[in-house]
Amino acid sequence: MIKLTTNFGVITLELFADKAPKTVANFEQYVLDGHYDGTIFHRVINGFMIQGGGFAADMSQKDTRDTIPNEANNGLSNKNYTIAMARTPDPHSASAQFFINVSDNDFLDFRSETMQGWGYAVFGQVVDGKDVVDTIKGVKTGRTGGHQDVPAEAVVIEKAEIIAAA
Repeated sequence: MIKLTTNFGVITLELFADKAPKTVANFEQYVLDGHYDGTIFHRVINGFMIQGGGFAADMSQKDTRDTIPNEANNGLSNKNYTIAMARTPDPHSASAQFFINVSDNDFLDFRSETMQGWGYAVFGQVVDGKDVVDTIKGVKTGRTGGHQDVPAEAVVIEKAEIIAAA
């Protein structure tokens, strides 16, 4: 379980190590390293997702470790309140950035092991703090430094930590 303490409240995540072992291990290592502390949800699109884990509040990009293999072929779907890895058009380019789905985004699911078919690897779900996610998805957004859908008021992950299951 991961506890994300944000300036909007706490979001608790259950991770699916049995379905996405490399993705979960990667995410947990970023948590242990303190990588997510002080990062922001830098891309918020109501009706789609909230994305974070890669930028500091000043929109400077944080350094990351090597990318990980895409585990989207694990049978999990990008349903509302699931967490998945963000990536570039390269299917195997995920590193630290993640997103929380704020609607059912089945079109992001694995279809085939092709550039267009890989999808986005779901590796957990929100088990507490759905109200916090719902508040974040509704924040006012705009353009900042060449980025779109950036919250006008920073949505900060103050601390990310591994906690025992409740």
